[in-house]
Amino acid sequence: MVFTMIAVHYFASIRENLGKEAETIELPEGVETVAQLIDHLIQHNGSTWSEVFTDNAVMIAVNHEMTDRSAVLSAGDEVAFFPPVTGG
Repeated sequence: MVFTMIAVHYFASIRENLGKEAETIELPEGVETVAQLIDHLIQHNGSTWSEVFTDNAVMIAVNHEMTDRSAVLSAGDEVAFFPPVTGG
């Protein structure tokens, strides 16, 4: 059995809403993309997580590179979720 561990980081208002800064997750079989990771997180953590990730404006980086929900995940990846950057 091969374990696929990834690091997940939550920033700014996402971190505040979820009450979690970071975690290491073993991806279950069948979770291969960021979209599937989000579905897994929602399924295991409930409605607050659903509210946060239903917002398509959530920005995603995998290994410090901006990407989208279709990005394929590999063992050792670092995934970061953060709200859109606003400026003035």
